Amino acid sequence: MEGVTDKLTNYQQIVQQLLIGYAEVKPAYGDFEVETIFDTQRNHYQIVHLGWQHKRWVHHCIIHLDIRNEKIWIFYNSTEHDIAADLVDLGVPKQDIVLGFYPPFMREMSDYAVG
Repeated sequence: MEGVTDKLTNYQQIVQQLLIGYAEVKPAYGDFEVETIFDTQRNHYQIVHLGWQHKRWVHHCIIHLDIRNEKIWIFYNSTEHDIAADLVDLGVPKQDIVLGFYPPFMREMSDYAVG
């Protein structure tokens, strides 16, 4: 069981490090705050933009990752970052990354995990 805990702790650190790095880049348009939201108890991780654009309030989740069953699930990415490739560069094997925004039959055709 200790190996599972070590893997989870490692993945939590990698995901948080990655999202903190992404959050340092402020959007070129609008007057936005960039927030990282880390729920380390349930393993949900997000970046949210909130603020004003053309007198209109904007509150938008731009990245959403979860850690489930020892795998990192990418549920949403509206950025130009290739999150999966960045995770691989940080040492996460492709078989531990799930492209959760694709249906399972499409995941089977990728180099990444099905689920």
